[in-house]
Amino acid sequence: MRFITAGESHGPALTAIVEGVPAGVSVSERHINADLRRRQMGYGRGARQCIESDEVSITSGVRFGVTLGSPVTLVVRNRDAQNWADRMAPFGKPPASLKRETRPRPGHADLVGVLKVGGEDCRDVIERASARSTAALVAAAGIAREFLAAVGVNVFSYVTSIGSVSLDEDEPLLSAPDYKPLDIEVSDLRCPSLETTEAMKARIDEARAAGESLGGAFRVVATGLLPGLGGYATPSDRLSARIGGALFGIPSVKGVEFGLGFAAAGLPGSQVHDAITLERGRGFGRATNRAGGLEGGMTTGLPLVVTCAVKPIPTLMSPLDTIDLDTLESVEASCERSDVCAVPSAAVVAEAQMAFCLAEAYLSKFGRDDMASIRGAIAAYRRRLGTMSK
Repeated sequence: MRFITAGESHGPALTAIVEGVPAGVSVSERHINADLRRRQMGYGRGARQCIESDEVSITSGVRFGVTLGSPVTLVVRNRDAQNWADRMAPFGKPPASLKRETRPRPGHADLVGVLKVGGEDCRDVIERASARSTAALVAAAGIAREFLAAVGVNVFSYVTSIGSVSLDEDEPLLSAPDYKPLDIEVSDLRCPSLETTEAMKARIDEARAAGESLGGAFRVVATGLLPGLGGYATPSDRLSARIGGALFGIPSVKGVEFGLGFAAAGLPGSQVHDAITLERGRGFGRATNRAGGLEGGMTTGLPLVVTCAVKPIPTLMSPLDTIDLDTLESVEASCERSDVCAVPSAAVVAEAQMAFCLAEAYLSKFGRDDMASIRGAIAAYRRRLGTMSK
């Protein structure tokens, strides 16, 4: 299962096409729209979220709420496009009033993008490099999430830090799978502690007043996984490589940790690896989950726990210095409307990336044509795992 997206930040719409979808997956526009709303939410978001009210329209691949086995097309309209129609017109000549964007922002794709393509207007890069494109990704992942739900897998996320304010967890790898959606989604920052949420909000207010932006960290968790998904024979088979690459595909993500992550580098092996256990009739397990649910590039059957570090938004209300592309003189960087903090949104996007990786891992092992056959293959695999523990 894979996807491609198209569309600009201020173009008419964002489009996603998902292929490799088996027949028989139940799909709900309501579920996808709920994820789109979660992507837009979060204390510290900018004015764009007041303009857009994202809703998906599915135009192919689904009939009467069930996938047909053909590519699924999803469209999310940009309401703000009406305000940019003359500046983003696909044909004709640029209006005389058009102002080129020549002050690239440090930390964004602006400068290296125009250097790459030989452009003279950062707008040509900004429109696609914008985080707005992740709305199409989240919509597309609705298909993968529905498939995963059908095979008993749930993917969720929560914010663990904003700037210098962190969630206090005694045993994060044990606590992570036990958080409930209500614990997370009632928070303005999708943090399961309301006390920590208030401290994070105060830090965001300080940053806003200073013209600054803030990053942070979040955790993505997948539960209900079978052991043995992924592979060990080649680097591209390893699920750790696929998930890591997908998460680093989110522009704001600067670090990815599986389980203990970097902390494992400072510990002896006895405090890093997970002792193997056996429960008669149920199969093999682990005494701990320090590996975060992945071992040798494959799932262990324990919850998959991944932590991501997110950089601050590049657009600053108190801009850094840059070089004007026309004059080659030092100026302040471009300053458009922007978020102060988008860590909760990035976490929802990471859920989407994780969902696609896990869906493809299931399809690779259990077949691709239809849900009845896939469920039968999973049942047979479960039976085989059960016999190994007798």
